[in-house]
Amino acid sequence: MNRRTLLIGVGVVVVLAIAAVAIFLISSGSGEASAPISAPTLSLTDAATEPPTAEAMAEPTDAPTDAPAAEAAAGERVLFRIVPEESQASFTLNEDLFNQPKTVVGTTDQVAGDIIIDFGAPASSELGTIRINVRTLQTDNDFRNRAIRGQILQSSQDAFEFAEFTPTALNGLPDSVAVGDTITFEIVGDLKVRDIVQSTTWQAEVTLVSEDRLEGTASTVVTRAQYNLTIPNVPNVANVTDEVTLALQFVATRVAE
Repeated sequence: MNRRTLLIGVGVVVVLAIAAVAIFLISSGSGEASAPISAPTLSLTDAATEPPTAEAMAEPTDAPTDAPAAEAAAGERVLFRIVPEESQASFTLNEDLFNQPKTVVGTTDQVAGDIIIDFGAPASSELGTIRINVRTLQTDNDFRNRAIRGQILQSSQDAFEFAEFTPTALNGLPDSVAVGDTITFEIVGDLKVRDIVQSTTWQAEVTLVSEDRLEGTASTVVTRAQYNLTIPNVPNVANVTDEVTLALQFVATRVAE
């Protein structure tokens, strides 16, 4: 092989590498949400409905904008809504990076959902669909973020931008609840990631900070295999764990209907 042929070969390799990187960057998207996060809403009188349209929200209303705190008396059902700015969804797994063990944490505040607390019969409380914009998940490495969006969760595609948890049962709720109480219970439901749905069980802890504010956490462990999540074969990354811990830390505030 003469020098000219060698240089041409090297040039082709470099061009192909640059093209591959460009395709990867384009296909993984920017990581920005397509729209502000929202989820199907609960109502104190009706079943869950989709969020109101912008036009409907712009229409004038005579409904009160704030309910007196004293109304949260025994027997009342109160609607709370997750506040994204004060909440966080996350995943945690382990890998070897450059032959060193590393714990990887990805987080986003783009999480939404409704909760109804029944003060008279806590076992009748409700949890609505929890929706998370997984396109906006961020770790400490931008290349990893792009791999998550483009290849692993494929959340750069509009069809897979959101993960959704649909609860089917709340187990272990107490017989009574009052301001200041912290309760622990179990949430069973279906978690959809991409186009795959799996039943999951979450351990939850919720504190009724005031009649207008809830704070809580919930967590579960799933496996990548359950959702066919394949890690790209890239240099210096190895031994990515199959188990992934999912967690939600949330603040929800009272909604006046």
